Amino acid sequence: MSVIDQAQGHNFAIYNADCVEAIRDMPDSSIGLSVFSPPFASLYTYSDDDRDMGNCADGDEFAEHFRFLIPEILRVTKPGRLCAVHCMNLTTTIGRDGVIGLRDFRGEIIRAFVELGWVYHSEVCVWKDPVQAMQRTKALGLLHKTIRTDSSQSRQGLPDYVVVFRKPGKNPEPIAHGEDFPVAMWQRYASPIWASIGDNDGYGMRLMGAEPTPGDDSSGINPGDTLQHRSAREHDDERHICPLQLDVTRRCVKLWSNPGDVVLSPFAGIGSEGHVAIQMGRKFIGFELKPSYYRQAVANLTAIESALSQPRLFG
Repeated sequence: MSVIDQAQGHNFAIYNADCVEAIRDMPDSSIGLSVFSPPFASLYTYSDDDRDMGNCADGDEFAEHFRFLIPEILRVTKPGRLCAVHCMNLTTTIGRDGVIGLRDFRGEIIRAFVELGWVYHSEVCVWKDPVQAMQRTKALGLLHKTIRTDSSQSRQGLPDYVVVFRKPGKNPEPIAHGEDFPVAMWQRYASPIWASIGDNDGYGMRLMGAEPTPGDDSSGINPGDTLQHRSAREHDDERHICPLQLDVTRRCVKLWSNPGDVVLSPFAGIGSEGHVAIQMGRKFIGFELKPSYYRQAVANLTAIESALSQPRLFG
């Protein structure tokens, strides 16, 4: 394994390494669930490393690199188990693409996984507040003044997606839920749109048109519900450019893995998926190429493992 650095705890192992190279040394059929947010092609540049998929010149180069990883994830996944990929469609620009529009990044991921042996299992559309997106990006299509000048240039906000793939074969260890998954919870999880994920119990979600529950953020997923918001308290702590919300990861881990399973993230970032996996009684393996993200991930994973090992006053 081509590893720059590594760290291990009782329930995690994380490697400062190129995931495409490092994953080749993992044993077959050892992973219960993969959940991750890949670099969004060339949308963000995380580092100047040639092996960084976020450092690709364009979408075609990213796709070429990403296709080396997909069959390796398939190989290490247990038969019948799943891989959940967080993504979104991407905007195009005149300067970079010659036209203002959208790129079907979600569809590109689906086609690549299916072509390389996965079964397209399911997907969830994660609603996001278009007002927050407009304030953050200043996208012309989301500005109200565009409606007043030429509404043919206006568009809707872009949701996130969790696109899920299944490895062919029979699952040797069924994921069976009991009292921890009542009917009302399943009805929320089964919705094709996760409209609002609250932090009152970690699993609350308001369906479209339903009355909000106490503690629920009725405007959509709380963008602050990320590991960097909770852990990066110091000025010098590393913050991820595009973090995956913890509530989204919790749903994936709860729904699609057993306690004790190993959860994999080939793009571990600052350790968000590992944080959730450990918190929910799973084990975690992650790869992260950027050294500063890796160091922050080690700190975050060590912290959650230490916190869970502390005795509680009331059990």
